[in-house]
Amino acid sequence: MDQTLTRTTTARRRAARFSWLAVLVAGVVAYVVVLRVMVRTQNLNFFPSLLLIGAITVPVTVLAFAETGGRARPGGPAVRGWLVATVAIAGGVVGTVTAGTLEYDTLRTLGTVPMLFVGVIEEFAKLIVPLVLFLVLRPKDPRGGVVVGVAAGTGFAVLETMGYGFQELLRARSIAAVDGELLLRGLLSPACHIAWTGMTVAVLWRIPTARHRVRAVWAFVATYAAAVALHATWDSSGSQLVHLVVAVVGLVVLFVFVHRAHRREAARGTSAAPAPDPR
Repeated sequence: MDQTLTRTTTARRRAARFSWLAVLVAGVVAYVVVLRVMVRTQNLNFFPSLLLIGAITVPVTVLAFAETGGRARPGGPAVRGWLVATVAIAGGVVGTVTAGTLEYDTLRTLGTVPMLFVGVIEEFAKLIVPLVLFLVLRPKDPRGGVVVGVAAGTGFAVLETMGYGFQELLRARSIAAVDGELLLRGLLSPACHIAWTGMTVAVLWRIPTARHRVRAVWAFVATYAAAVALHATWDSSGSQLVHLVVAVVGLVVLFVFVHRAHRREAARGTSAAPAPDPR
């Protein structure tokens, strides 16, 4: 009986560990099916579905990887699923609306929006919901920071990509152009919005349990400044090499924070596990 239970538990953990891959495959299949049906029938009623699936597949895959990857090891999730979904939805809506409003006001005041301002505004806008959550919950588990940050970045990236996809349809009046825009922004989102917000909130979540609170606060400020710098560098440069470097840095930092969160989860699960019976 014990062996059967152990095997079942192990199988579930393995399935959870690779659930992000199932999300990716399902999203890609759904996108291809909707695209082919829309092209074949010439029915634009399928366009909202295409836009949503194309914008959401890669960001949600990354979110699933950050949120469930550690469950392959002993220990529960650092953030509840309903809270992750709430942060993604609220973070996307609040972030895009706030960023759009502030950028519009800046444009009216200065006549232009410098790329540094864009970085400051959008990175701040994406932090609003995580900051509110931080002040309300005062989290004691630093593992959840990267998940909350990735969720907020995911919501922002999805809504922004949908907006750009719709603009591309109006500009080019071509499904092929929209398809290219969705593919490009979908593939880049993990290295940009998701990575930048993920790393910033991950550092923010460490403050309540840090031995040196002041250092932890300054580390958060420095991480936010780094996210703004990466964002501004990406927006202001037309060089593919610069974009490649920024993308690699973003991805590496994101995976480092996710790996650390999973390692802490494994350590917590191991320490909480009962000692084996010597009999």
